[in-house]
Amino acid sequence: MIGQTIRDLRKLKKMSQSELAKVVGVSQTTVTAWETGKAEPSSSAISSLADYFNVTTDYLLGRPEKKDDDNVDYVALDKALDNARSFDGEPMDDHDREILRGILKGYFTTKK
Repeated sequence: MIGQTIRDLRKLKKMSQSELAKVVGVSQTTVTAWETGKAEPSSSAISSLADYFNVTTDYLLGRPEKKDDDNVDYVALDKALDNARSFDGEPMDDHDREILRGILKGYFTTKK
């Protein structure tokens, strides 16, 4: 899969395998091997390719985007929201809870 992605990105830039090989610091034969699936690029080559093509290494590796919900502890989040109060000290209504839930979900899923 990575070979096809490299090939597609290279063709989008209208460059030859030799030109890409020079950019990454490998031989043209190595690029051919990647694109045909006979070899896998090293981690440093993947990093160089990602930088050059302005994509993520996950994109090159064919990994799907991470789901936002993977690291959210909804039980703890809902407990925290149960105790939350509005500015006037009253319990929050459902609309405000949903807004705050979205904000907290976004905050906790972007932290690693």
